[in-house]
Amino acid sequence: MASRTFGHIAVTTPDLEEPGLYLSAVATLDSPRGTVQDFTYGDVDLRSLTLTGIRLITGRVTGVRAKQVEFEALNLHGVEIISSDLGSVRWSESKLSRVHFRDCKLMGAALDGVVLDDVLFEKCRFDYATFEKVRATGPVALAGCAFTEATFTDCDLSDAVFSDCGLKLTEFVGGRYRDTDLRGNDLSQIRGVANLARVRIDQGQQTDLAQALVNELGIAVGDD
Repeated sequence: MASRTFGHIAVTTPDLEEPGLYLSAVATLDSPRGTVQDFTYGDVDLRSLTLTGIRLITGRVTGVRAKQVEFEALNLHGVEIISSDLGSVRWSESKLSRVHFRDCKLMGAALDGVVLDDVLFEKCRFDYATFEKVRATGPVALAGCAFTEATFTDCDLSDAVFSDCGLKLTEFVGGRYRDTDLRGNDLSQIRGVANLARVRIDQGQQTDLAQALVNELGIAVGDD
C-alpha cells in the first residue's frame, strides 16, 4: 500500500499501479447497479454531473470539468481525482476512504456530512467553500491548498494536518480541532480563533494567532 507522511500522520493513498490491476475506461460514473469499480474516467466537459447512491471503487478520474455538480451518498474508496474542476459542488452524506485529490478546483463547494478516512487533498482550491459537519475518522492531510474565505462549521478535524495552505480569512465556527496540525501556515488572517482549542502550532505562530484575534475583535492598536 502506498502512503504519504505529513506531520504526525501517514495517509494511505490509492495504489493504482499495483501488479495485476487493470482499469477499464468508462463513459459514465453512474451505474444502475450502484457500483463502478476498476475504472478510469475523464477528459470531459459537462454541463451537469449528478450522482446519488453510487460507490466508486478503485479508479482514476482525470480532467473532468463540470459547471453544476451534485453528489449525495457518493462513497469513494481507492480513488484518485486529478486536475478536475468540480466548481461549486454540493456533496452530502458521503464517505471517502483512501482518496487522493490533486490539482482540483472545488471553489464555492459545499460539503455537508462528509466522512474522511485516509484522504489527501493536494494543491486544491477551496476558495469560498463551506464545510459543515465534515468528520475525519482517519488520517486526513490538506497540502498546498487554498481556503480563501472558506468556512468550517461544526466539523471534527481532530488530528488532521494542514500543510503549507492559504488560510486567508478562513473561518472556524465551532467543532473539534484537537491536535489539528496548523504548523507551517500563515494564521494571521484566520477567523474563529477561540474555536481552535488544542490545535498544534509552532512557537512563531503565536504572533499570528494574536494578530488574528486582534483583527477579529476589532481592537485598535496605537498610542492615541
